[in-house]
Amino acid sequence: MSAPRIPLLVAQLPDTDALIPYLRQIDSNRWYTNFGPLVLQLEQRFAASFAPASLAPTAITASNGTAGLELALCALELMQGARVLLPALTFVATATSVIRAGYRPLIGDVDADTWLLTPETARAYAARHRVDAVMPVATFGNPQDVEAWDKFVEDTGIPVIIDAAGAFGNQRVGRRCHVVFSLHATKALAAGEGGMVVSYDQQLTSLVRRLSNFGIDLERGSQVFVAGENGKLSEYHAAVAHAALDQWPVVVERRRAVQARYQHILQQYCPELRMQRRAENGIYPILVGLLPPGYRARELQPALLARGIETRQWYCPTLDRHPAFASFAVGPLPVAHELAERLIGLPFFVDIDEEQMQRVAQALAELTQVTSKQGAYA
Repeated sequence: MSAPRIPLLVAQLPDTDALIPYLRQIDSNRWYTNFGPLVLQLEQRFAASFAPASLAPTAITASNGTAGLELALCALELMQGARVLLPALTFVATATSVIRAGYRPLIGDVDADTWLLTPETARAYAARHRVDAVMPVATFGNPQDVEAWDKFVEDTGIPVIIDAAGAFGNQRVGRRCHVVFSLHATKALAAGEGGMVVSYDQQLTSLVRRLSNFGIDLERGSQVFVAGENGKLSEYHAAVAHAALDQWPVVVERRRAVQARYQHILQQYCPELRMQRRAENGIYPILVGLLPPGYRARELQPALLARGIETRQWYCPTLDRHPAFASFAVGPLPVAHELAERLIGLPFFVDIDEEQMQRVAQALAELTQVTSKQGAYA
């Protein structure tokens, strides 16, 4: 008899009872989209999560995280074809948002320990290539250093938008760099779909608002001066996000507890499985490990699946190895390419239990020992 399947992810969204108070507000308001009261309240709550009201940045909703990235990029008002530096190790939406905004991606390498595109790396690329903007990623929820990016903006004049899709709860907002979050069902704070652009730049956030409503300028006769898109968030998605924020403190504690226990078990069974260098008390939506040198994730995955364990190679292949983006690499990408071979996404969700964590860790330990003896991945 085969072992029960361990899923890779189980989305954690508010249940019906948690939504009812907000759905009743929608029924009462009879306002369903176009910057309704729940959307505006959500923006205020989101902004207040970063600082008290008088010091808080501005948060602008978007229909999803990718739309948020595209809107923020367009709000930079760069010339057509401007070059935006981004990491090779990221989800494809990072690159597609650049192209859809009318710009050209420049795909760069990442740090071997944090797996991030860092300010130091960006400075090195900017010294050798024309870079008009940078879009670093909070990879796997690992936050970017906003003080360092603020200094980068101050020193170079190059604008920075942080793609923090899955990093709510970890990623802070800089004074000079802008941040975009996703509320997709797979994130720790989930509304099914949704995005949020957060910035201290009032001019940028005002333009993001207009662009998300087709570019219509309500203050100047409802004319369009810069073409936008329909990137608005509905009241229904806002209702789910409100309920998710209500539950956020409990979710944080549960995720931290599961994460700490899981990593302890993995360390016991697989001490050579390396983890991303990141804050231990962060809130992460997924769990990704780096296999020891010589092991390839794609060759381990079938054996794990045969044991009922779902895995995934997050962000692999790297951006430059997708046909749509192959021409945008800036020189060799040795770190990203090495990581892409060895990174493996493991089952991780709030309700994963001790027995499932033990099964994953034991299977990894047994398979790596067997393959080590056979030299299958040499």
